[in-house]
Amino acid sequence: MAASTLKLVFFLLFSFFTFSPTTSSHHPLDPLTPSEFKLVRTLVKKSYPSPKHNLTFQYISLDEPDKPALHSWLSKPKSKPPPRRAFVITRLNRQSHELVVDLSNRYIVSDKVYNGNDGYPLLTLDEQTVASELPFSYKPFIDSVKKRRLNLSEVVCTTFSVGWFGEEHSERVIKILCFYIEGSANLYMRPLEGVSLLVDLDELKIVEYYDRARVPVPKAEGTEYRLSKQKPPFGPRLNRFAIEQPDGPGFKINGHKISWANWEFHVGFDVRAGPIISLASIYDLEKGTYRQVLYRGFVSELFVPYMDPTEEWYYKTFFDAGEFGFGQSALPLEPLADCPANAAFIDAYFAGEDGTPVKISNAICIFEQHSGSVLWRHTEIAIPGEVITEVRPEVSLIVRMVTTIGNYDYILDWEFKPSGSIKIGVGLTGILEVKASDYTHTSQIKEEAYGTLLAENTIGVYHDHFLTYYLDLDLDGEANSFVKNNLVTKRVTDKSSLRKSYWTVESETAKTESDAKIQLGLKPSELVVVNPNKKTKPGNNIGYRLIPGSISNPLLSSDDFPQIRGAFTNYNVWVTPYNKSEKWAGGQYIDRSHGDDTLATWTLRNRGIENKDIVVWYTMGFHHVPCQEDFPIMPTLSGGFELRPTNFFESNPVLKTKPPNNVNSTSKP
Repeated sequence: MAASTLKLVFFLLFSFFTFSPTTSSHHPLDPLTPSEFKLVRTLVKKSYPSPKHNLTFQYISLDEPDKPALHSWLSKPKSKPPPRRAFVITRLNRQSHELVVDLSNRYIVSDKVYNGNDGYPLLTLDEQTVASELPFSYKPFIDSVKKRRLNLSEVVCTTFSVGWFGEEHSERVIKILCFYIEGSANLYMRPLEGVSLLVDLDELKIVEYYDRARVPVPKAEGTEYRLSKQKPPFGPRLNRFAIEQPDGPGFKINGHKISWANWEFHVGFDVRAGPIISLASIYDLEKGTYRQVLYRGFVSELFVPYMDPTEEWYYKTFFDAGEFGFGQSALPLEPLADCPANAAFIDAYFAGEDGTPVKISNAICIFEQHSGSVLWRHTEIAIPGEVITEVRPEVSLIVRMVTTIGNYDYILDWEFKPSGSIKIGVGLTGILEVKASDYTHTSQIKEEAYGTLLAENTIGVYHDHFLTYYLDLDLDGEANSFVKNNLVTKRVTDKSSLRKSYWTVESETAKTESDAKIQLGLKPSELVVVNPNKKTKPGNNIGYRLIPGSISNPLLSSDDFPQIRGAFTNYNVWVTPYNKSEKWAGGQYIDRSHGDDTLATWTLRNRGIENKDIVVWYTMGFHHVPCQEDFPIMPTLSGGFELRPTNFFESNPVLKTKPPNNVNSTSKP
């Protein structure tokens, strides 16, 4: 066996190793461990008198340390770390309780009842599972299935949040819809249209039942997506390929701390947000030190409103992170498919409804990507008698998680580049939410269908995806400002040039929150977070630029109830002063919320943001008009944005980056 082959085999063995940190020495931002979840469960259950049978744990996660305490520890990492604490939301006797549990000293710091009537906590998988099973012992539902001449054993049901539509008080309920799987595992393509049940989640009993319409169940033919069920002809065939890293992996994992090339950062996990990137710092070769870039970043919310206002569909306006949980809905990644052969994996844990830890194996993967892109290059032919070509191939580091929320799969990427850029990517795939109908051809459609006819009796309903990211940039310190570099056209009027116009930059520093609310696409500008207290040698403020990707603004009217709740999407960019309690753009309790605890309401205070510790909130969006290529399963639709250094370094930080040994620069006579 060749030496290079031995190295490849060794590396592949390493790369499939799953990291599951169990050391007693925690980084203060490490996610809670299984033993800590068990401790929370024990302490909380002891604090409530008997009976405890109706106590449920809706949310348990790290109560992150205050910034000053964390920075103090980071400056002296061998000193005593900040206390480990957990933030907990429980349900007991139809009330939501908020608790802070001190894990270091094993006691409950605080316990208060949330008195608001305008929202409920994260839905647990356990209660959703129980609710989904209730229809099968409910006679009216069984009768409806029989009337449709369907086999009850081939029916499956699942949960849908119901939203809020102006009612003064909202009960904690969930909608149950059902699907038919005889002949195909693609259940979402075969809805039992017109049948729905409403379940009281605190009592776990059916409180309403409807059988409004008798629409044909779409055919199973052509809906199967499993490879084992496909029939010829096949294609196109994709040839195999191998990933070889003779020098081994370029990154190191120490607990949840990642180091690679010139980057260091921490990877956390939250049952609601999924992956959390913290303390991202980059090594400055000229200054000889690591410099702060991103204190904390994660998906704060995902708003998915559907555009069918009819009785059976109007409520389908989902807030997937706050209602169903990005982390809770994460599933084990498939080696060699979700992640390449050179990936390493990290397990994740969250608490079930009874407080016991639930393990997600291979929840996050980390890998170096050799994409074939170019980091930088130049060929010089202007020097007489010489041709100079210098090329550097681009290599980046990817942190990836995939979450499956019902019918949709979301691929969440954080990509770190040696140039200092951080690219945030999102891939949308999975199965469309479809509506069963009588139509078999577009010529039959005489009224609004609210979607695209994808196949016989199958309408893919129009909808949106709005992902809002929380980005706490701390560039060389906490005191930062937000600057709009507006590109302005100027006229040449003094006949000093044959040109008649040019554009220039007019900078505008946002002083308050209202100054920083931006709808992208209205006028050309560059958006930059700067540290006004740190300058480069030529005198520029150091900064990072937000480079938007897909720009989509909400099309719902501002007084529509879903948009009131999703008002954090009214602008693509918001900037707020840092507040530890302001993490969730749609509010802490977003299930059935009334929209009065959102990013949009916080910014009504119009707080100062100049030269302060600030947080940037960025919303990327997709207006999705389904097409037949999305049937029966959707090819990945990708989008993203970039955080790019802007006068952060004195010069190109990858000028002296050495290419791999098999890449040569040339200088030819």
